[in-house]
Amino acid sequence: MVQTIFELLWYFFIYSFIGWCAEIAYAAIKHRKFMNRGFLNGPLCPVYGVGMVLILLFFGSLKGNFVFLALGCSVMAAVVEFFTGALMEKVFRCKWWDYSGYKHNIGGYICPQFSLLWGIGAALIITFLHPFFAPLIGMIPSLLVKITAVVLLVAAAADFVSVTGAILQMERTARIDEIAAGMQEVSNRLGNAIFNGIRKRMTKAFPNLEKEGENALAEAFRRKERVKSLVFAQGCSFHKLVWLFFIGAFLGDITETIFCRVTAGVWMSRSSVIYGPFSIVWGIGVVVLTMMLHKYRDKDDRYLFIFGTVVGGAYEYACSVFTEMVFGTVFWDYSKIPFNLGGRINLLYCFFWGLASVLWIKNVYPFLSRWIEKIPKKAGTVISWLFLLFMTVNIVLSGMALGRYSDRYAGKPAENSVESFLDSHYPDERMERVYPNAIIKE
Repeated sequence: MVQTIFELLWYFFIYSFIGWCAEIAYAAIKHRKFMNRGFLNGPLCPVYGVGMVLILLFFGSLKGNFVFLALGCSVMAAVVEFFTGALMEKVFRCKWWDYSGYKHNIGGYICPQFSLLWGIGAALIITFLHPFFAPLIGMIPSLLVKITAVVLLVAAAADFVSVTGAILQMERTARIDEIAAGMQEVSNRLGNAIFNGIRKRMTKAFPNLEKEGENALAEAFRRKERVKSLVFAQGCSFHKLVWLFFIGAFLGDITETIFCRVTAGVWMSRSSVIYGPFSIVWGIGVVVLTMMLHKYRDKDDRYLFIFGTVVGGAYEYACSVFTEMVFGTVFWDYSKIPFNLGGRINLLYCFFWGLASVLWIKNVYPFLSRWIEKIPKKAGTVISWLFLLFMTVNIVLSGMALGRYSDRYAGKPAENSVESFLDSHYPDERMERVYPNAIIKE
């Protein structure tokens, strides 16, 4: 695993450099001059490196099917680009790219045209270029691979810190802020002069108006601020996402349990964790879907359905790969269902993701959002942190128990007190009740 981590760092820098070259070429064709399109001073575009590493981890097994590989790459590129753009705008208060002029864009952060272009490009690289990198890195001495990866990582981190500090400093000292402040001061003076003139004339005509008006205005302002400060989890805030995660995880687990009862005629656990009926896959899916689409709930249902079908299918595929890599366990297998892809996803359930997206954004989310905002602020904040603490411990314990479950299957005895504790409290019988469909890979 250590060697794999260092190899991934190499791939990160390789594809960050290739992405930087692509951005330079695009700028040269469009503007006919050299433009450093990277965020860093060095010749790197980290968003490309991160995207390619994630694609290699989650969709590298699709190399034999170019269409699905390109589709998975497109979704991963869109998700990485969306959250990177949103985060950078939040931190630096400006957009580093803007697709607002393209159809079907989401917040100007992504648009299907460029996402598809990135996906096809990434699929071509994985199919034709990446096979040359793996053996080349394998020819380099292991120690040199590790040292080089660490040196490059430290240099990139220092570059990132310096650029971030410079940008934040520029925001504080930029001349444009001084100009804007001066213009605002002139505007305020002119507005105050007009207001004072009207107030004096009205006060002479109606002596009691000034005091009553000021009192009413002050009271209205205090009432507005008081109401605003009492609202819990207003907008798509952190605390609201925490509550939506738990609600989505619970509803997803219940939905899957009922679906299994109706289709298979049996009640079985569909939970992702040991304690409580919670499906982490559904919880995270709800959070990602809400963050990306909550501002676009007025869009056409077909748009939301297609988005949910494609992104939901890619998300479920990535979750399947992740759980198999980390825990050595397959939690669902659709191999017997028509139109499946490696048993990880199938067309029918992808449609379910699309339908769930429409229902969630159009109906469920607005209702839950209003309901959550009615919770008392102090109580809601405390409960949010308790939720997070409970689920963090729950996920950690579940992961450790699953790891030990796989080790027992492989015949490995307990080697320390922690493993003995896991064996006694989470034996095979209990794990099989919680994860009845889990298949341990050799």
